[in-house]
Amino acid sequence: MEQCFERYIAPEEQSAYIEIPFRMPQGVEAITVSYAVRVEGEGKATIDLGLRDETRVRGWSGGARKQFTVGLEKATPGYLAGRLNAGDWAVLHNAYEVPPQGCTVTVAIRFDPAAPRWLKGDLHMHSDHSDGTYTLEDNARIMEELGCDFLAMTDHNATSQNDAYPRRTDVVMIPGMEFTTNFGHSNFLGVPDPLDDFRVSNMDDVRRRIRTGRERGAKIVLNHPHCTHCPWLWDFDVDFDWVEIWNGPWREANLHTLNWWHEQLVAGRRLTAVGGSDTHRPHPHIRHARPTTWVYSDTKTVSGILDGIERGGVVLSYAPEGPFVALQAGGYGIGAVVPRGAVGEVRLEASALRVGDVLKLIGNKGTAAELTIEADGAFAWTHRLAAGDTFYRAEVWRHFAEVDATLLAAVTNAIYFEEIS
Repeated sequence: MEQCFERYIAPEEQSAYIEIPFRMPQGVEAITVSYAVRVEGEGKATIDLGLRDETRVRGWSGGARKQFTVGLEKATPGYLAGRLNAGDWAVLHNAYEVPPQGCTVTVAIRFDPAAPRWLKGDLHMHSDHSDGTYTLEDNARIMEELGCDFLAMTDHNATSQNDAYPRRTDVVMIPGMEFTTNFGHSNFLGVPDPLDDFRVSNMDDVRRRIRTGRERGAKIVLNHPHCTHCPWLWDFDVDFDWVEIWNGPWREANLHTLNWWHEQLVAGRRLTAVGGSDTHRPHPHIRHARPTTWVYSDTKTVSGILDGIERGGVVLSYAPEGPFVALQAGGYGIGAVVPRGAVGEVRLEASALRVGDVLKLIGNKGTAAELTIEADGAFAWTHRLAAGDTFYRAEVWRHFAEVDATLLAAVTNAIYFEEIS
C-alpha cells in the first residue's frame, strides 16, 4: 500500500519546520518514505527530511537522503527501528532554503504489511569470531547474494559476534552461540549473551548451562547428534527445543538423525527438525544455506522467525534453489495440530522438482505414498486420511550426477492429527 502527498512551501515558510501528517495503519512491518522537490522556473530549494511517530522524532537525515526505511528491527542510518504502532505520524521537513516563487514537495510512503510467508536462511554458521575465516560482513553478503532472508552466527562458545553484527544488510541476523563441549554441541538461538561460562564436566553441568540459556530466552537446538566427529554423547533427556537433522552436505550421519527424529514422531513427540550448513570457511561442498531452512514467519524479524520455528512451520531443502514441499489439511499447514475430524485429507504441493525425483509422503505407519516425478516443475496430490493417522511429513530424494548418488533434496516437518478413531 502506498500513499502520496503534495505540499506547496511558500517563500515566507523558509526556516520553518513543516509536518506532512499521515496515518500509520495497523500491522505494518516496515515503511519506506521518499520525496522529491520541484521548483518552477529558476531557483534552488533545499528541504530537509525526517520522521516522527506519535511520541517522538524517529529519525532525521537533513538534506543527505531522498529516501529512508524504518522497520521493526532495522532502519536506514539516522533512523530508529522499532514498533510501528498505528496512529498519527508525520514526515518532517525543514524548509532550509526556499526560492522566491516557492517550491512543491512530493512525498510517497510505502507501507509493507506484516504477513505470514516463507522465509529462507541458515541457522548454523561460523565466522572469524571463533574458528571460521569468514567475517560477519562476508557471511551477510553471501547470504544476500543467495537471496536468503536470515542467518544465525553460531560461533563456538563465543558471543562477541552478536555485538558486532553488520547493520547495513537486508538479512536478519539472529543472535546465536554454539555451546561446544567435548561430548556434543548445541545451538543457543535468539539472545546475544545466553551463557556466562560454557565449561562443563558432567551431565549436571550441561543441564545447568541449558537452564541458564533458557532462562535468558534462548531456543536450544541439539546439533548434528549422530555426527561421526562430534556426536551428542550426553543424555538425550535434556531440555531442548529443536533438533538439527541436516548438517552440511547430506551424509550417513544425517540419515541416522533423520531416522531418530522420525522415531520420536512415531512415539508421539512433536519435535521440530531444523538444518544448518555449519559453514566455517570456503569449501567445495560445505557452503552457505546448504541446506536451506525455510520458516513460515509472520514477520521478517528475529522473533517472527523463531516463533515460526517454534510452531513447527519448517521445510528443509538442499539449497536455496532446491525443491520445496508444502503440506496442507484444510486451513492447517506444516507444524499445525489438526483437530479430530476437522478434515479428511492432506494435500501435498511441491515445486522446483526435476524428472526422476522421488517424492514420498510418510506418516506414523510408514511411507503412505511414493511417486517418481516425470516432468520438471510443480506437482500436487491429495491423500485420504485413515484411522490411526497421527502425522504426515514429506521427503524428496534426487540423484545428483556430480557425486553419482541419490540424496535427500528436501524434507518437511510434520503436520499432526489428533488421532482418528
